This record gives sequence, C-alpha cells and structure tokens, in this order.
Amino acid sequence: MTPAEPRQRWRFVVARAAGPPEQPQREVAEAWASAIEAAALPVAWTEGARSRPRIAFGAPLPVGMAANAELIDVVMTERWPAWRVRDALSERVPAGWRLVELHDVWLAGPPLAGRVAAADYVVTLTGDVPVERLRSAARELLAAPHLPRSRARGDTSVEYDLRPLVIDVAVHDGPPVTMTTRTRIHPEIGTGRPEEVVAALGDRCGVPLESARIVRARLVLAEDLR
Repeated sequence: MTPAEPRQRWRFVVARAAGPPEQPQREVAEAWASAIEAAALPVAWTEGARSRPRIAFGAPLPVGMAANAELIDVVMTERWPAWRVRDALSERVPAGWRLVELHDVWLAGPPLAGRVAAADYVVTLTGDVPVERLRSAARELLAAPHLPRSRARGDTSVEYDLRPLVIDVAVHDGPPVTMTTRTRIHPEIGTGRPEEVVAALGDRCGVPLESARIVRARLVLAEDLR
C-alpha cells in the first residue's frame, strides 16, 4: 500500500524537567512516538520495507538534563489547526515533559536534525571564585586559539580541541552565579558539552569548578546561528 501523501509539518517546542524518568534518547523517542499515536495524529509514514512514522528530533538530550525548548518535527497526512493538535496532545505528553508551543513549518524544508547547529545552556555554578575572576577566565577562554581536552571513551581517553566547539561563554551575577554558553553541534567535529566548558573555565581560574544544575535552554538552527 502506498503511504498517504504528506500535507503538513508541525514543529513541537517541548520542555523537560530534570530528573526521573531518566531516559536515553531512544526511550525518549519511543515515548513521544507513543504519545503521538495515542493522540491519534494522522502521522505520515516513510516508504519502503522498513516504513516508520515521520517523527524527527532536533538533537539527543543528555540523560536527566532539563530542557526549555527541544524540537520535534511531525509530518502529517492531514492539515490540522494548531488548537486541534494542542488539544489532542495536551493529556498525552510523556511524563516529565510539556508542550510549550507549535509551529506550522514548511513541509518541503530540509530535515530538522541536519539544521541544528548549536545549543544554548544555562549552568548554575558552585564554588567561591569571584564573579570578576570567572568573567576574566571566560574572556581568556574565548581568546584562546586552542583548548586541549581529553574525553573518556570506553576504557581509553581521546584528546581533542574544545575551542572550535565553543561559540560563546558569559558569566552572570548571582546568587547563584550562572554561566551561559553556546556550543556547536557539528557532524564532523562533534558536540560541545557544557560540563567541559565548566571544566575549561575552572582550569583558567586555577580552581576546579562544579555545576549544581545544567539546563539546555534552546537548540539553535543553522539559519539562526548565521
């Protein structure tokens, strides 16, 4: 049977609280697929032997991390108004999640995952380092041509340069003192992790820094980054 023709693409902006249920991305995707099925949205399916619903996620979210504006694209075979989509989903979103807003986006636009170029994070810092020293360290970090780091991979560690993955870092007055950072999500050079930016900032201060809380504030699309 030939799949029904796609008619509409909705972009869901969704938020997640920190903590349980602490699911890896595969389980997150399954939970949202189940919620969308329960809402009876007329989701389009791909063609071929391994047909699957046309639901796409912006970027994997670290397990247990809070998020304010994650992106999910859903292609549908019927055109629905926003109120109908919202009403259908309102009581069925997965545990720990909420629907923030909806956007009716161009059906023929490029895939969502390939357009996500960066992410913004808000990090609550702990420690006794003065704010001005943290700000100075942030400026030094951005001015550095390289930021050599090592990342655990299985039983070994991999050396890499964090600097190309960091777009911006700023420190804000407290209490509590917070750091905002924008890091790249790149198919070739990798993904910048906020905890690595915190560690690099601590190295610049000469004192280990820790984060009490990390929130992914938003995903940044390539056109917004430019």
